[in-house]
Amino acid sequence: MKRLVLAALLLAACREDEARAPDPVTMTGEALGHFCMMQLDRHPGPKAQIHLAGLPDPIFFAQVRDALAYVKGPERDADIRAFYVSDMGVAASWDAPGIDNWTEAATAHFVAGAGVTGGMGAPEIVPFSDAAAARGFADREGGEVMRLEDIPAGTVLAPVEITPEETPT
Repeated sequence: MKRLVLAALLLAACREDEARAPDPVTMTGEALGHFCMMQLDRHPGPKAQIHLAGLPDPIFFAQVRDALAYVKGPERDADIRAFYVSDMGVAASWDAPGIDNWTEAATAHFVAGAGVTGGMGAPEIVPFSDAAAARGFADREGGEVMRLEDIPAGTVLAPVEITPEETPT
């Protein structure tokens, strides 16, 4: 009987550990973009990290748009355990989005359609933890504030024409 109780407790502890999302990790100078394999700290704009089941480290993205394309696209072959994006409401600037100011993508407020480009030169979808900060950014730069589930797949999966870099004011 004691073994059965011990086995049940161990199983419950394993399930709880599996269900708990990993914490975000600091973006170091060695962090490379999943698609581009370039150092993230050399590119402006918000970043993203996604923790996948079966991988010990997150995969990073040079643009939030790229991470959203990964999440909404058909190529993903592992379960997402956690998805974090740069909180641009507390970022020092567009060129210095921060290395530890992550917010959960599921609770973030995104500005889509603003006249800004991300780290790889494509139109960017800009994340904020605070709805008022997102609305303020949209008022200055254009675009619409929306939640993760409301961003249409076509917004991030459609091809884009890369233009000279524009940065927000």
